[in-house]
Amino acid sequence: MSTDVPPDLAPDLAPDLVTGLDHVQVACPAGSEDLLRGFYAGVLGMRELTKPALLAARGGVWFRSGTCEIHCGVEADFAPARKAHPGISVSDVDLAASRVAEAGLPVRWDDAVPGLRRFHTNDPVGNRIELQERRLT
Repeated sequence: MSTDVPPDLAPDLAPDLVTGLDHVQVACPAGSEDLLRGFYAGVLGMRELTKPALLAARGGVWFRSGTCEIHCGVEADFAPARKAHPGISVSDVDLAASRVAEAGLPVRWDDAVPGLRRFHTNDPVGNRIELQERRLT
C-alpha cells in the first residue's frame, strides 16, 4: 500500500463507495458457541442468525440487533483480541453495564471520548468488547 499521497489529498475516485459496516467478525475457539450465545443473546439481547449451510459447517455463530451484526468465527489457533474490538452502540449503557456485571463479566468504564459514555468488557472467550451510548452535550 502506497502512502505517498495524504488521505485528505487523494483523488475522489469513488464518492460514497463505502456506505456502511455490514458486520464485525470476532474469533472464537471451536465448541464455544453456547458460551457466546449466553453473552451475545442472553446478556446483550441480540438475536441469533441462521448461518448459510456452507458456513455453518465451519462452526461459530452469528448475532444481530438493529444494524449491529457480530460474527463469531472459529479460529484453530484462537487467541482472544485484547486491543482490537467492536464498538457496539446501545440505547442504555448503564443497563448494559448492569447486565454485564450480573453475568460476572468485567465492566471497565472509560471517559476518554467527550460525548460518549462507554465501557469495555470481555466476551466469554476473552475478546475485548466496547459498549457505548452517545450523549448530547
